Amino acid sequence: MRNLQYLALAILALAIELIPARPQAEPWPQRPVRIILPLPTGGGTDLAARLFAEGLSKRWSQPVIVENRPGADGIVGVTSFVSARDGHTLLFSFAGPISINPLVYEKLPYDPEHDLVPIASAVDNFFAIAVSRSLGVDSMRAFVDLARGQPGKLNWAATPGLPQYIFAALEKNAGIKMTQVPYRDFAPALQDFAKDRVQVAVTSPSYLLPLVAAGTARFLMVTNRERSPVAPDAPTAAEAGFPELLFEGVVGFYGWRDMPVALRERIAGDIAAVATDPQIAARLREVGVVVRSSTSAEFAAAIAEQKAKVRPLVETARPQR
Repeated sequence: MRNLQYLALAILALAIELIPARPQAEPWPQRPVRIILPLPTGGGTDLAARLFAEGLSKRWSQPVIVENRPGADGIVGVTSFVSARDGHTLLFSFAGPISINPLVYEKLPYDPEHDLVPIASAVDNFFAIAVSRSLGVDSMRAFVDLARGQPGKLNWAATPGLPQYIFAALEKNAGIKMTQVPYRDFAPALQDFAKDRVQVAVTSPSYLLPLVAAGTARFLMVTNRERSPVAPDAPTAAEAGFPELLFEGVVGFYGWRDMPVALRERIAGDIAAVATDPQIAARLREVGVVVRSSTSAEFAAAIAEQKAKVRPLVETARPQR
């Protein structure tokens, strides 16, 4: 009887050995990783991309290279990313290619629903509304009252993308009408703002700091949930009494079409780990950017929220291009 038991155990052991082993997922990355950034060099988002690339390179034991591909509301960079199709290229971008571009452009060279897979957010950019000191107002309420009494007489300018729609939201909700002055390059807009040819500017607080410091401009608010690290005296949208102007400048990583879920989650975990580095957070706060790490689902939800808020603005007041 005992011999039969031994024989049965031996047969069982042999059978286990003959069971094909489950194939293990190939390690990733297997070679250098490229990060496409649809913005020019310089600025907070560029710095964020490079700091996260450095941190991810250490975790992955592979070079992580940032390539700047600016132009056309992010379309140039996104197209470059979608065309890569090499399994080792990621996109680091603001939400506009998904949240705004499909609402503005009749045809895009990419499919925003499938070609861009949200992996995780990394940082938040800030947007501020500032006015010329010549207006003599020191709050959003006072500015709105002034603008209502001068329909069409005041000029405004904004950096392309979300800032334009932030001001469109203000015009719609507050019942004011101003004249937008469009600029391909925002540097001349700041010069005109300094000379009072433009009375309102909507852009990153860091761009406006020199004018505020010189006494020619005043911050009225930032559109984020928290105050800007470089403009701590500027109230948030809620604090200024305009909670409907809450818009976050969420920026994060995107993967390619049909990216495996397991890989997306692993990369999201690595991004979250890099985001905990206090040195990265400190360096970014110096340029007016805050770290905002999230899961893939949270990132996708933030993009969807932004798109839902922008959609009615596109339908009623398309900013000049």
